[in-house]
Amino acid sequence: MTANPRIEIVTHDPTDGVYASTDDYVHAMEVRNAQRLLFVSGTMGLDPAGAAGATLDEQLDLVWANLRAILASAGMTVDNIVRLTSYLRDASYAEANAAARVRALNGRVVPTTAIVAQTLVSEWLVEIEVTAAG
Repeated sequence: MTANPRIEIVTHDPTDGVYASTDDYVHAMEVRNAQRLLFVSGTMGLDPAGAAGATLDEQLDLVWANLRAILASAGMTVDNIVRLTSYLRDASYAEANAAARVRALNGRVVPTTAIVAQTLVSEWLVEIEVTAAG
């Protein structure tokens, strides 16, 4: 469900010719009748002073708080997110990152990609970019 009742979300999870999706993964999502698209830059787990959270969990909490603030500035919420990419400093962060995403989206699945990458600053453990529709 989105904040814009005109938007229709159609999940595409074919069962023939492609591997099965999971409870927290969808192959594709079609967004119909969107009036606006918001492309959010990679957002880090930094507090308002620009300091990184000390742990992965702290950074994930900060990332999602920052994303909520950015979305709110456009009159949107996490319900408007239709695509998400996570950049993880270490592959071992994948499970915690997925759990934080599921919590933040209240179990709603969106097309998601996780990439293990070296971050520009060693203290940055995770960065998330989203696309939202409204």
